Amino acid sequence: MMIRHLSVVALALGFLVASFEGRVAAFPVDGDQTTLPPRTELNEDALDQPREVFRSEVAGEKSYLVNLGNLAFSSPGILGGVARQAGVSCGTCHVNGAGNAKFFMPKMSTRPGNFDTTGSLFNPKANNFVLDPVRIPSLRGARYLAPYGNDGRMASLHDFVRNVIVNEFAGPEPSLVMVDAIVAYIHDIDFLPNPNLGPGGRLIGRISDAERRGEALFMKPFPHDPGLSCAGCHVPSAAFVDHQQHDVGSGGLFKTPTLRNADFNAPYFHDGRFDGYDQVVAHFDRVFALGLSSQDRGDLVAYLTAVGDGTQPYEHDGAGAVLKEINDFTAVLGAAIPAQDKETIALAVDTIGSELRELTERYPDRKNTSVSGGQQERGLARTALKNMVLILRRIDIASTEDRFADAAAEYRNYRYLMAAAVPALLARAEPWSLFNPAVHDAHYAALRQVLQSKHVAH
Repeated sequence: MMIRHLSVVALALGFLVASFEGRVAAFPVDGDQTTLPPRTELNEDALDQPREVFRSEVAGEKSYLVNLGNLAFSSPGILGGVARQAGVSCGTCHVNGAGNAKFFMPKMSTRPGNFDTTGSLFNPKANNFVLDPVRIPSLRGARYLAPYGNDGRMASLHDFVRNVIVNEFAGPEPSLVMVDAIVAYIHDIDFLPNPNLGPGGRLIGRISDAERRGEALFMKPFPHDPGLSCAGCHVPSAAFVDHQQHDVGSGGLFKTPTLRNADFNAPYFHDGRFDGYDQVVAHFDRVFALGLSSQDRGDLVAYLTAVGDGTQPYEHDGAGAVLKEINDFTAVLGAAIPAQDKETIALAVDTIGSELRELTERYPDRKNTSVSGGQQERGLARTALKNMVLILRRIDIASTEDRFADAAAEYRNYRYLMAAAVPALLARAEPWSLFNPAVHDAHYAALRQVLQSKHVAH
């Protein structure tokens, strides 16, 4: 009965499949289908995504400016031509405001989790002719972590955001409002709560002996320089930073990174050279002649792990989570139409449309032999999403032609269908979607096999 009911809903909506066209997201395991270097890994097929905690949502509701910033952050449209063609946005590297430890781009990365911001791919004018990638940082708690950049070269997050858009990715000069919005979005991303930390950043609760000993070592002055200690730079009461740059024997002056939520921020150091805390502790022990015993090292690792923890760091990706973010983006469109803000309408339509097209591909079509069953459900889900893209196009066309009343009417229709029909159709098809781990694994195993055979053939 449910399938029949949804079929009637879909037909009644008048979905126009034949006229649907759009950019399909590149297979994330390999860059052969894009302008990106072959064997690029963007980790876009991950089923578990970093959890994003917004300060404003805890307080009540996200503002228009935060939603606009999130929209722009997720849009390749604010960057230069290569990034736009490849579908790369700020959110590609900083997934849900966290890092992307699996990101790897040949000729731009030396290992997963780092990226050369002064390479030639995205902006030849920025090329310094040296492969010097930096770690992709998490943006959680960024409002507490000035200065910005791994070397702390910019005191202002506003200036840093503009520099990334214009100089690193060759994007057009952004408006002041757009930069302000992105900064507002980044400022709104909170640290994950950590029940191990109490007032002043001290450990509380059921703490192990190793963690207690590690905390004491963290506070202890260095043997050969009593003016130095771990806590002297990673100040527990100040989000474990001191807002300064230091030379810790890694090849230059770099800012003190926070230890909050650092369990999920690997790789470590400015260039991502270390995979774990044990390697970090060993480096400091060697460079600063700390004379740590094996127990001391283990205790420090235990302490760093306790400090770097966070509640529910990941959440399973699903249609509901994707639709929630799309609805946040749609709120921007709802404000831009009555304001007759054509630039924001165009950006929102492009970004939301891209998100919807990518969501469509999470429901494989009937030609996909790696998925069996649910053909009708998958077909209805795909058709529903494609129709939403068509409605967005009509909004954009009406806006371009100054028919804002028509754009508003189309927007109301879009919102109605996204509330009344689309979630149910997607939920019905989810067992046969790429949100299902078994279907996901079979689908990507087949794609990997195809790609491997292509590389062997070449």
